[in-house]
Amino acid sequence: MSATANPAGSPVEILIVEDSPTQAQRLQHILEQQGYLVFIAANGREALEAVQGRKPTLIISDVIMPEMDGYELCRRVKSDASLADVPIILVTTLSDPQDVIRGLECRADNFILKPYDERYLLSRVQFVLVNREVRQSEQTGMGVEIFFNGRKHFITADRLQILNLLLSTYEAAVQRNKELSVVRDDLHRLNSSLEAANRELESFSYSVSHDLRAPLRSIDGFSSILLERFSAEMPAEAKILLNNVCASAKQMGQLIDDLLRLSYVGRQPLHKQRVNVSDLLRKVLEEMRKKQADRRLEIQIGELPDCVGDLALLRQVVVNLLSNAFKFTLQTEKAIIEAGCQQQGAENVYFVRDNGAGFEMRYAEKLFGVFQRFHRDDEFEGTGVGLSIVQRIIQRHGGRIWAEAEVDKGATFYFSLPG
Repeated sequence: MSATANPAGSPVEILIVEDSPTQAQRLQHILEQQGYLVFIAANGREALEAVQGRKPTLIISDVIMPEMDGYELCRRVKSDASLADVPIILVTTLSDPQDVIRGLECRADNFILKPYDERYLLSRVQFVLVNREVRQSEQTGMGVEIFFNGRKHFITADRLQILNLLLSTYEAAVQRNKELSVVRDDLHRLNSSLEAANRELESFSYSVSHDLRAPLRSIDGFSSILLERFSAEMPAEAKILLNNVCASAKQMGQLIDDLLRLSYVGRQPLHKQRVNVSDLLRKVLEEMRKKQADRRLEIQIGELPDCVGDLALLRQVVVNLLSNAFKFTLQTEKAIIEAGCQQQGAENVYFVRDNGAGFEMRYAEKLFGVFQRFHRDDEFEGTGVGLSIVQRIIQRHGGRIWAEAEVDKGATFYFSLPG
């Protein structure tokens, strides 16, 4: 391919100053495909040596390089009378307004943002080459002092150079905004797809769980009939086995109910209102105490601040956490259950504390996973789904939940809610 000519008729030679061989070769390939002659320097020092014997039509330089960065290279080239008319494009992330000031100080001609689009890069190169001839007719002024970010800067760039640099900065900002908009739209589409897939998965889970109920009812029902009608005629071993079948069917039914509840929590619309947390706790505790009137229980509830949330869902949170506290203090001589609130920054952090079985803190991160159990079935009943339901409800309210515990010394569950 023949070399692209500049307005004067001679070939356009472009010096690439880039310390990354991969980036340099990519840029070289893009430019050579358009017919430009290209040579490469690995840093600013090598570039200064190269231009002494081979004056380029244009320099494209990275900003961050070892030995000599792009700003210093630009300053030295523009300070050399024999090279001052060579336009320089700086390749930068342009993440700080100070980058623009430094570009003006060193009299750079244009910015290109990293990572750059190939078409955008080529349009910048063409723009700078076309304006090169216009700039040669304008003389550099005496310069001006400006103050920015608490520092004094001396700008000697000519008017057209300043205008071009500022326009390229604006264009780079517009380009980056377009890229961010595309990313935002892609994320929105991906999020919509994930939500649709999640709804489909939850719907499937609901259907499967619902379909499992029918055979379980049959197993439980027929087993119960056999025990009622033929218990006297059964061998002791057969009676034990049939009782185990009934118990397993009931346990599986409870597990299915919990899974359905977990699925519904993710789909149920939130109906938010102001919730009196103290009143909610007292009502749930009163119901639980009636069922366990024979137990030695000490219950402490402070005056808790109200929150904003779905009352029905928050009731599930309270029921699950208090049920756990009751359950895991069954083997405690005197159970103590405490509910309160702590102020942590701008958050209201509620807690439920007990002096029961506790757990090892190495399991804390897995505590809220589905089917996670840290005690044997014969110690404490349950399906291991309750805390997953609690976590999902709290997260849907924009809060967080965590726990602290020590084996045989109790556990404390914390959760935050908007006030």
